[in-house]
Amino acid sequence: MPSPKRSTDISGASTRRSERGFLARFAGGIVSGISWLVVTAALGAVIAGGALLYIINRAGDDLPDYSHLANYVPPNVTRIHAGDGRILAEYAHEKRVFVPIDAIPRPVKDAFVAAEDKNFYSHIGVDPVGIIRAAVDNIQRLQQNLRPQGASTITQQVAKNFLLTNEVSLDRKIKEAILALRMEKAFSKDHILELYLNEIFLGHRSYGVAAAALNYFDKALEELTLSEAAFLAGLPKAPSRYDPATNYGEAVARRDYVIGRMLDDGYITRADADAARAEDIVLRSRKETETVSADFFTEEVRRTLVDTFGEDGFYGGGLSVRTTVDPVMQAFADSALRRGLSAYDRRQGYRGPLGHIDPTAPDWSGELAEFDPGFEPGSWKIALVLDSGADKARLALAEGGEIEIFARHLSWARRLDANGDLGPDVTRADRVLEPGDVVIVTLVEPEDEDGDGQADGKAVWGLRQRPNIEGGLVALDPHTGRVLAMSGGFSFRQSKFNRATQANRQPGSAFKPFVYLAALESGFTPASIILDAPLVIDQGEGLPKWKPANYGDRFYGPSTLRLGIEKSRNLMTVRLAQQIGMGRVIDVATRFGVDRGLGNNLASALGSNEVDLLSLTTAYAMLVNGGRKIDPSLVERIQDRYGRTVLARDPRICEACRKLVWDGEPPPVIPDGRPLIADPREAYQMVHIMEGVIDHGTGVRAAKIGKPLAGKTGTTNDSRDAWFVGFS
Repeated sequence: MPSPKRSTDISGASTRRSERGFLARFAGGIVSGISWLVVTAALGAVIAGGALLYIINRAGDDLPDYSHLANYVPPNVTRIHAGDGRILAEYAHEKRVFVPIDAIPRPVKDAFVAAEDKNFYSHIGVDPVGIIRAAVDNIQRLQQNLRPQGASTITQQVAKNFLLTNEVSLDRKIKEAILALRMEKAFSKDHILELYLNEIFLGHRSYGVAAAALNYFDKALEELTLSEAAFLAGLPKAPSRYDPATNYGEAVARRDYVIGRMLDDGYITRADADAARAEDIVLRSRKETETVSADFFTEEVRRTLVDTFGEDGFYGGGLSVRTTVDPVMQAFADSALRRGLSAYDRRQGYRGPLGHIDPTAPDWSGELAEFDPGFEPGSWKIALVLDSGADKARLALAEGGEIEIFARHLSWARRLDANGDLGPDVTRADRVLEPGDVVIVTLVEPEDEDGDGQADGKAVWGLRQRPNIEGGLVALDPHTGRVLAMSGGFSFRQSKFNRATQANRQPGSAFKPFVYLAALESGFTPASIILDAPLVIDQGEGLPKWKPANYGDRFYGPSTLRLGIEKSRNLMTVRLAQQIGMGRVIDVATRFGVDRGLGNNLASALGSNEVDLLSLTTAYAMLVNGGRKIDPSLVERIQDRYGRTVLARDPRICEACRKLVWDGEPPPVIPDGRPLIADPREAYQMVHIMEGVIDHGTGVRAAKIGKPLAGKTGTTNDSRDAWFVGFS
């Protein structure tokens, strides 16, 4: 029996050797697999590292230059002021108030650091700990279908806001990180925080913490409570989402979160946190700055300064512009132009209502309140005719209340017939105003043609309409060229085209003073006799004869030169220009700046060239001041953001004016270097002649003002243009 036993032993040994071989092979396979995995991982790491280095190097090749941030000057609001210092307008792409870091209160800085970058003062531009923490948090947020949060430091946000775009890409994030690392080496923490707090957008058109404090709470930074500072610090993530006006609950929750972060980071005590959380978020609208209404004037200044400083220089330069406008005169100018245009337009008849609203509809008052006339009504009001009869009509004002308009105050409102002619006189109110008409009404003035008062002393209401004609008005100081008022049309809202500076029109007879000045310079006197008689001008071969005529086709025979201006005689003017030669007329017009398009032909003597109102007014001013050259100016002085004067209307310096002690010497005189463009004696003669225009000439209607006045009227063919340039 020994054989089987041995056989069994041999078999068992063989089995054990087989098991050991299998285990050895298995272990070897594991080792080989692990080795392969290690090698593969290492190779992958090398490849990934190489790829990352390649991406980083490539991203670092075209990084924007950040060195200018060392002396960064943020865009500031440009403010335009009236002559008395009041605000006309503010211009900026982004309205902000820059505050140096030392002037930003500690609670504000602490709140933003706690909310946005708790390791700001210790990291090197990027925060690895913050990145890991954000990664862990984002895994949970993704599982809850929530938007992942970023881990950008304040330095990275500065790099993105100032130097990069909002593109969501790995390339941008790498560039952002590289720039942050470099900026941390170049700038102090305070400088980086200063850039951030003055640049960050916080909603409500607020860029920077100072602007946000004003727009949300109407407070300066140093007046903010801890609760308010924490609220502002919670806005960068989503300003609209945390707006208390629309999402009060979320705004409070976000503020409380920031307060909690400040407590955890040791910036505040538990008592501070509890008191801040207990405080309501109370928004306070910023008080509106009192502004002067001078729309056409202000827009002309804006256009001029954009041309001078460029778009960025104007909208972001923080300029302080003191203009020449006089607010009182500007108000008179606007009112006078509107009243004059309206009065002329009313003489052309009534064109009907603005629209129609059914006064029996249940919501007629709401429709009326929202009715848009398409222009600034000013002192005019929108009203709806409720009912109308023979003697009067009853109307409801859009702003509330009812009024009455009597038939006798509608005398001007004659309808136009099919031929465009004025219809019969108005005798009944219901012939003009019908129920449902939306119209313009106003309290009429006693001097208006419909301004007869009522015996009971009640306010008199009258009907008005938006004029179909336009005009402009300029008032300037003839000795300095300072434009004191400018109105370029009836409604700036309806048309921003400035008819005082942009409309080139034929001046007609308003050009004649420069023809007569040329005659005075040629030896004529105000008493010189000029023949006022028919005249035929040969215009050359193939052209018809030109036969100029006076207004009314009348002729007055031999007349003095003075009378030619006073009565605006066309024939005398043409004959005078023929005698002295158009070359002399063109020379005078060129010196006075009214030579645009002036041809060397006798028709030009009657104002057939084109000129804008400001240029013609300036030309008359140079007659008034004795022939001294002036340039019209809307701007008195411009200062940059540091208070340095960069432009002055009068750059002359009076050294003697700076003396502290007066020793009895004559008062200092600043030399006037402006050239004379006309002999003062002849300029005076021309002014004196134009006094006669007001006293007994074509401008006699202005005499009722009761002040010493002079001026000249001007009318073109078919009355397409009507002018008056006058002075006192």
